[in-house]
Amino acid sequence: MAISTFQRREVKFLLSAEQFAALLTVVNDHMNPDPYCLDGREYGIYNIYYDTPENLLVRRSIEKPYYKEKLRLRSYYSPAAPDSSVFLEVKKKIGGIVTKRRVSMTLQEADAYVQTRVKPYYERFIDRQVMRELDIFLNFYGTLQPRQYISYQRAAYFGKDDPEFRLTFDRQITARRYDLTLAKESYGEQLILPDQRIMEIKVPGSIPLWMSKALSELEIRRISFSKYGTAYQNHVRRLAEEQKEERKIIYA
Repeated sequence: MAISTFQRREVKFLLSAEQFAALLTVVNDHMNPDPYCLDGREYGIYNIYYDTPENLLVRRSIEKPYYKEKLRLRSYYSPAAPDSSVFLEVKKKIGGIVTKRRVSMTLQEADAYVQTRVKPYYERFIDRQVMRELDIFLNFYGTLQPRQYISYQRAAYFGKDDPEFRLTFDRQITARRYDLTLAKESYGEQLILPDQRIMEIKVPGSIPLWMSKALSELEIRRISFSKYGTAYQNHVRRLAEEQKEERKIIYA
């Protein structure tokens, strides 16, 4: 059964190919692959991020406020069919602590709910609670639209001694601001280099000593990185460059 709610810290790092290979040997001593990583393989994650016409949510996120939140639709298959199972999620970050609420529905039901607020029926109390939170989110922001597609390939691990300690490695982070549906395959611009990975430590408490030691020895430094924020900033820079070129043509 998919987890509907959680609370944890999330810390991100950018790894070179050499750092990833060296760290993985240590990780395998202390962690097990996630059940979704069959035979150690990666799995795909495909997302649609919702925002206002003015891109309010992502612009606030870039400012790194004490509190921020976002709404996204996630699938583990691509392309998704109308009856494919997807997850509608509200993710919040409050003073460095991340909480997430999500509920499963079909892609067709998700599209209908965001557009018209017609929602599926749920028997579980926790699912009804999540839907109430989604209602509040949508009512507060008013008109929300699909604004960003982001997908990536992920390898995930959990601690042998502490299953709540999780580690993910994301690569091939792909973004586009057109064809904003999970019903289309993954394509678009790449947000990091082909041999790089975004590593994310997800932990409810402190980072284990063995991991802290490995990070220090391999000179792996913490970074601030948002997939949605980076994609949006790239989009803004492209618009500025296009406008600059247009002005050159006009005044040539």
